[in-house]
Amino acid sequence: MSLRTLRNKAAELFTMSENQKKRIVFLSVPESLRGQIESLSHRHDHDDDDTDTEITFSIDPAIPIPVELSGEGTANLEDLSWEMIISGMLCVISADTPVDLSPERLDYYRRFVLAVRPDIFEEFNEAAILKARNGDFDLALEILAALEGLFPLSAVVRLNRALALEERAAALERGGKEQAAEADNKTAEEIYRELSEMAPPFPNGLFNAAFFFMKMYDFSRASGCFSRYIPLADDPEKKENAESTLAEIRNGGLDDENFMEAYKLINRGNEQEALLKIRDFLESHPNVWNGWFVLGWALRRLERWEDGAAAFRKVLELGSGGADTRNELAICLMETGDYKEARKELERALSEDPDNIKIISNLGVLALKQGDDDEAAAFFRTALDLEPGDPVAKAGLESLK
Repeated sequence: MSLRTLRNKAAELFTMSENQKKRIVFLSVPESLRGQIESLSHRHDHDDDDTDTEITFSIDPAIPIPVELSGEGTANLEDLSWEMIISGMLCVISADTPVDLSPERLDYYRRFVLAVRPDIFEEFNEAAILKARNGDFDLALEILAALEGLFPLSAVVRLNRALALEERAAALERGGKEQAAEADNKTAEEIYRELSEMAPPFPNGLFNAAFFFMKMYDFSRASGCFSRYIPLADDPEKKENAESTLAEIRNGGLDDENFMEAYKLINRGNEQEALLKIRDFLESHPNVWNGWFVLGWALRRLERWEDGAAAFRKVLELGSGGADTRNELAICLMETGDYKEARKELERALSEDPDNIKIISNLGVLALKQGDDDEAAAFFRTALDLEPGDPVAKAGLESLK
């Protein structure tokens, strides 16, 4: 069987509807299947992970097995397929499924699955990564939850789960679903903290955790992860990336207490106190664009539009910021009535990030302010085509009615 077929098979086990997921029944092992897997032995050797196991398995007829039944079908014991059995076991084993089963029973189901599907670790990891790359994050996370249930000590599975959560959070943020994105980022952060504190250290966990913490503006923790990763690195390109990023953090003073505290204060809604912290930071680090961005962010939330615009212009002047900075600048310019410049910035931002829902919705808001209802409606509809729940686009279309 080809790797592509294995990936598809792995994904098929998790395409059940919510109704189907509830169709789990516990049955005795039928005679037709018992002889097929009696006394199976397999060696599981997984690269980059501590999941090497010697599996010797024999069926215990006294232990019922969970079986997933499709639709409204009834159980015909002699017609059971391996997919139905494995799917049922993965559902009750899954890390995301609360079940009232003894550790001994769960361990039996784990060994049963591994006896039937000895390559499931590689197979499901490949399937989850592929689904995440294609934007099917829910299915990717469901597959990884099953793997985590099978291999609860696997750092590789937990890392892949954190990466999928991080990617889904980014997609949710682009769609304006900030609360849901925050929840995913919080879960990812918990996993990255665990991975970064593992003993012995898990190099790939440290590397990816460092970049995640940077994105969360926790530069002190990011710096610590990079420092611990570099002596362990066996990939020259990743090591060079870690060294240059760590130097950027330290040279820019991004692990400065005032900088990190300012970011946290804004997230807590205390922009006035954040201004004091970030201005103290900029006095000693006037050419660090991140500081000017945080300053502009606080000023924009305080509706100090002109001051906010000046801060975001400073970010661009320092050669950084990208689409997010131009979008923030455009919001400030719209509020000061400079519609021409606001449009320029939004169009530049959109050229850098064509699928960013916030930018598209803001172009609709700008068109509304300029009195062009048809253009505004077109932008709002485009945003809703990409993200049906976008609140700005929905409110904008509603106002046109």
